Amino acid sequence: MNAKKRRRLYFAAAILIAAGGATALILGALKENIELFKSPSDLKTEPLAAGVTFRVGGLVEDKSLHHGKGTDISFVITDGKNQVPVEYNGVLPALFREGQGVIALGSLNGAGVFVAQPDGILAKHDEKYMPPEVVQALKKSGHWKEGEQ
Repeated sequence: MNAKKRRRLYFAAAILIAAGGATALILGALKENIELFKSPSDLKTEPLAAGVTFRVGGLVEDKSLHHGKGTDISFVITDGKNQVPVEYNGVLPALFREGQGVIALGSLNGAGVFVAQPDGILAKHDEKYMPPEVVQALKKSGHWKEGEQ
């Protein structure tokens, strides 16, 4: 192999290594920003490790909303079959109430309680809207009533 071919080979190898490194960096950055959606039943069948950020959605269970000290709030999200206890510290959206659809962003703690991030609670924004993920979770659990959306 002459010197010119050797330089081309080294150049091609350097480009492949650089492209591989760039791909690894991009995939690593995307992995940190992906937010999975889980229903309470999904969490029961496929539990996630503590500290993994994801979204959980369903209905706020009736009589589960409790205000603690200051802005500490706890409630339960249900899809009709299973429940997830949620702890939140902050101001709830104006349309947040029991029996309504909600999506929370956060992670599970070691005790299996979902800890929502600040500003991580999303309530449905009008009387008829239900987030598509919540609709799918309720349909899957058999607790969706047609005409609710």
